Amino acid sequence: EVQLQAFGGGLVQAGGSLRLSCAASGFPFDDFVIGWFRQAPGKEREGVSCISSSDGYIYYGDSVKGRFTISSDSAKNTVYLQMNSLESEDTAVYYCAAAVRAIYGPYYCSSDDSVGGMDYWGKGTLVTVSS
Repeated sequence: EVQLQAFGGGLVQAGGSLRLSCAASGFPFDDFVIGWFRQAPGKEREGVSCISSSDGYIYYGDSVKGRFTISSDSAKNTVYLQMNSLESEDTAVYYCAAAVRAIYGPYYCSSDDSVGGMDYWGKGTLVTVSS
């Protein structure tokens, strides 16, 4: 059974940091592009960051470049999202998702299609940034 479990959300003040974790199981971790998407109240879901562990390709959405860092640990089948300099606009439910790299390619998250096209989704974790 494929599972993506997201952890680490919470309440933080603007300017603070949080680290999200996505624990994956039930599929070959290195064969997938795994990433983070978010949906703020009243807004559409958007891609935040993705990583293709087998070839090192990393994608960041424009709104998080320079503030967020994605990494992966293949031994633990876990993807991390370090979020620094958080802003109130980062408040959202953050979802972990995965797509087959051989089908969609390592650059999939740079496409708007990825928002609705990832193969597997986990339940979200809420991040609230207070100003």
